[in-house]
Amino acid sequence: MHDALRAYIEKYASEKISDADFEEVKKAFTFKRYKKGQFLLQEGEVSKYTAFVLKGSMRQYSVDAKGTEHIIHFGIENWWVGDRESSTMLTPSNYNIDAIEDTEVLLTTSEDLQQLTAALPVIGKMVNTMNQRNFIASQKRIHDALSLTAEERYLELLKNHPDFLQRFPQTMLASYLGITAETYSRIRKKALK
Repeated sequence: MHDALRAYIEKYASEKISDADFEEVKKAFTFKRYKKGQFLLQEGEVSKYTAFVLKGSMRQYSVDAKGTEHIIHFGIENWWVGDRESSTMLTPSNYNIDAIEDTEVLLTTSEDLQQLTAALPVIGKMVNTMNQRNFIASQKRIHDALSLTAEERYLELLKNHPDFLQRFPQTMLASYLGITAETYSRIRKKALK
């Protein structure tokens, strides 16, 4: 079960991790299964864990005063899910994170990850690469939300994550794109023609 994590570390650190170092990494992670709909984090809680998704999928979202969900992040296999602000600042989270499908993850705490980063240069390299990629993805997502039309955002999603369109319900994809389900349906029909 830790093989996917090891492959991820080596890919994003651009180097192999020794068996001894990987044994230390394994001690910092706990395997957990989440049933569809089960929460990793609920709004108002302080985030204790970051999850590395082995199998299944999760979503990170907020709910506004009108009860509308706003999905800011999906977590699929070999992706990370967690609320960095809450776990770093120890503040109540503004988000919910729940399983969209039955999901298997490896959980770690911010403290454990920081200790691994300090002790193992290979983990430091991985975290640095993750942070850079996360910043770039967040910047692009903000740009797209502010600058692109709903149709252009749909086409970007289709280009970058075509698997999402088969995997997640249209209502969730509409929420992720910041559009109504009706607008999503209209754009999708137009794109299929």
